[in-house]
Amino acid sequence: MRIKFEIIKPIIISCFLISWFDSNGQSIDDYFQKIRKNEAELTAFISQMPKGGDLHNHYTGAVYGESYVKWLIDADYCLNPKTLETARPSLCGDPGFIKLSVLQSTMKSADFEILKSKLVRLYSTKEWDQVHSDAREEHFFATFGNFSNGSGLNFDKGLQELKNRAIAENVSYIEMMFSNIRLQKHSPSVPVLDNGDTMKYYNAVLAQLEKTADKNQLMSMLQKLHSAVANEMPFVAPYYNNFVDSMHNSFVGESPVFTMRYLAFITRISDPLSTFLNILAAFETVHSSAKKHLIGLNIVAPEDNPVSMHDYWLHMQFFAYCHSVYPDVRYSMHAGELTEGVVQPEELTWHIRGAVYDAGAKRVGHGVDIAYEKNNYELLRYMSTNKIAVEINLLSNEFILGVKDDRHPILLYKHFNVPIVISTDDAGVSRTSLTEQYVLLAKRYDEVTYQDIKSYVYNSIKYSFIDDAPLKEKLTRDLDRRFEVFEKYILSNKP
Repeated sequence: MRIKFEIIKPIIISCFLISWFDSNGQSIDDYFQKIRKNEAELTAFISQMPKGGDLHNHYTGAVYGESYVKWLIDADYCLNPKTLETARPSLCGDPGFIKLSVLQSTMKSADFEILKSKLVRLYSTKEWDQVHSDAREEHFFATFGNFSNGSGLNFDKGLQELKNRAIAENVSYIEMMFSNIRLQKHSPSVPVLDNGDTMKYYNAVLAQLEKTADKNQLMSMLQKLHSAVANEMPFVAPYYNNFVDSMHNSFVGESPVFTMRYLAFITRISDPLSTFLNILAAFETVHSSAKKHLIGLNIVAPEDNPVSMHDYWLHMQFFAYCHSVYPDVRYSMHAGELTEGVVQPEELTWHIRGAVYDAGAKRVGHGVDIAYEKNNYELLRYMSTNKIAVEINLLSNEFILGVKDDRHPILLYKHFNVPIVISTDDAGVSRTSLTEQYVLLAKRYDEVTYQDIKSYVYNSIKYSFIDDAPLKEKLTRDLDRRFEVFEKYILSNKP
């Protein structure tokens, strides 16, 4: 006898929604509700919970400051003890700079440890409230320049550190912003960048087209610039792809329990011409990634930087042009990392719109100013319908922007069914973890259930830029297995 699918469909669906129960009939959802206001109990729960992927993760900001300090000492860099500036060993003759080996051998052990602690605080938000007097945002973004000498050392140890930490934290995937694309530094000859007058001319043209917002003329100019550098792209893309492939194969590799993939990134505080050519080079690099280790790209630097703000519209058009040339390349966009008081009110109304409608971003990083965006309900529905995920970075948004609790728009995104992923942003700078992000989520937002959190974990695989279907399916199946083991364990061992 044949049974109609409509009759058994509810039974099939229910099989996938089974919750585990303890001997007293308490489900995992019940236990989560019971402990969600106790931070210690909640942390013990979430630290063991499978967390899927971290999709908004900057390599240099993810490594902890203690590692950078150790690497600088091991490489015997120079340090100015008064300013805490570091320099390569070859510059130790500069006034005020002393080799770290000399400082270590001549200072009392306790004093040298204090010096190391000062560097860690300079490289992160550690004890910021007790030590620092500069603005939070200023201090946060200044850390990248402060530890730049250390972050350029020991990619092997850095990648292994992040891999080991992720595995220990039950994170199975990281999509890391790792390779900074800079066309002018690696191309043998880029005609439009070889002459200062030529650069000045093109920058002036781009600035005028931005002023008039003439998209048609701008696209024609971008096509012309693309043609001017087309012959250089075969030299640029292999350089970055070989670097990423080499780092991955040598120091990360493929693992049954953990996967890492990489995003190229471009800074948005250069002149318009350089920014466009770097974005173009990044698209070409990702497009030609044969081994698919480099699977997407992003644009970085403070969104409220004067150059970022002035050229934001232009940058969105750059992405739109490159997408028309490389439609297979996926990219996220730092957009809406702004709030009232950070910029003028009118600037809060269009950055996420620009990233989504103009640039065609597949994901939005931060998205904090959504409540101020023009026609925000329409925008939210568009993101929901087109499955444009938002990368939520709770602690980062709190420290940099002072946005937390119900000022944060995470529930606004939830109510409009916009796909949500939880991520760390810069775990080393913020002294945080993916576990802490989920703890903050559970403590602050009672409306977010355990099943919601579980869906956000699955979203981190679903909305990753992995285009290898078997790999994505493997990661999803692995989450199924991990959650089954986790939920049974919790209910069998809870107090």
